[in-house]
Amino acid sequence: MKKKILSVVAYAYFGFCFMLLFGVNAKAYVDPSVITYLIQAVAGIAIAVGAVVGIYWRKAKKKISDTIGVDENRNKEVESDDIIVNEVEEKE
Repeated sequence: MKKKILSVVAYAYFGFCFMLLFGVNAKAYVDPSVITYLIQAVAGIAIAVGAVVGIYWRKAKKKISDTIGVDENRNKEVESDDIIVNEVEEKE
C-alpha cells in the first residue's frame, strides 16, 4: 500500500515538473479582476492559516500549562452572572 501511494505521488510530481518545463507560454491579457481575485484568494488562505495556527497554539499552550502545573486564571477576578430583578407590587 505504501509503495502504491509513493508511486502515485512520484508520477504526479514528475508530471507536474514536465508541465512546468515544457509548457507553452501563453501571450494573453490578464484582466485586473483576475489579479483582484488572486489577492482575495491569497488573503483568505493567509487568514485561514492564521486561524489554524492560533487554534493549535492555544491548545499547545494549554497542554504545556497543564503539564507544568501553571494556572493562567489564578489572579483573575470572575464576576457572578446573577440577575437581580426588583418587582414592584401594585397597591389597590
